[in-house]
Amino acid sequence: MKRGKKYVEAAKLIDRATLYDTAEAIALVKKAAVAKFDETVEVHIRTSCDGRHADQQIRGAVVLPHGTGKTVRILVFAKGAKADEAEAAGADYVGAEELIPKIQNEGWLDFDVVVATPDMMGVVGRLGRVLGPKGLMPNPKAGTVTMDVTKAINEIKAGKIEYRLDRTNIIHVPVGKASFTEEQLADNFQTLMDAIIKARPTTLKGAYLKSVTLTSTMGPGVKLNVAKFVN
Repeated sequence: MKRGKKYVEAAKLIDRATLYDTAEAIALVKKAAVAKFDETVEVHIRTSCDGRHADQQIRGAVVLPHGTGKTVRILVFAKGAKADEAEAAGADYVGAEELIPKIQNEGWLDFDVVVATPDMMGVVGRLGRVLGPKGLMPNPKAGTVTMDVTKAINEIKAGKIEYRLDRTNIIHVPVGKASFTEEQLADNFQTLMDAIIKARPTTLKGAYLKSVTLTSTMGPGVKLNVAKFVN
């Protein structure tokens, strides 16, 4: 794969054989983020879990202290008083069955998070094939299936992010923007890592984290010293 000149220059800052501590890694990622837009800083955590086993699934949510720097568009499936509550709390879109054909047939996906009241999950379930692969299905573990729609919306707007294993047993999560200060990124990163370490499956034997890499949208990855985290 041919890399651009900026990427090649940025990659020279990083020694691929070195495992960096958090502060160094964050400083390098910020330095290497040279795109013309405000790049997202992401963490990629490779685990030794096997997501095919229900008892080794990792899924949850955490509120990052400084948010993600991204404006999150929230769709809420609710009816009656709960729909009114969702609108009052600042949901971008609120609806029920009438949204099914719009999403299924018209491919409408102008939202980043879906929240649903439990009574609406029968309706939302019909969208599983569309929302599931995109990681948009509401889930009780992530706090997105709830009667307390105000709390869910407030937390998401404040910087709540969801983490889960992908098919290759890696967790991919944004922890802010390249324009954040190093302290803000460090706070967000530490909050995420504390949640991930807490979520370690009790049935897992041996090492939990294989590798942790920090990167920006267009920049090279910086590997962290996993031994610094409880393993």
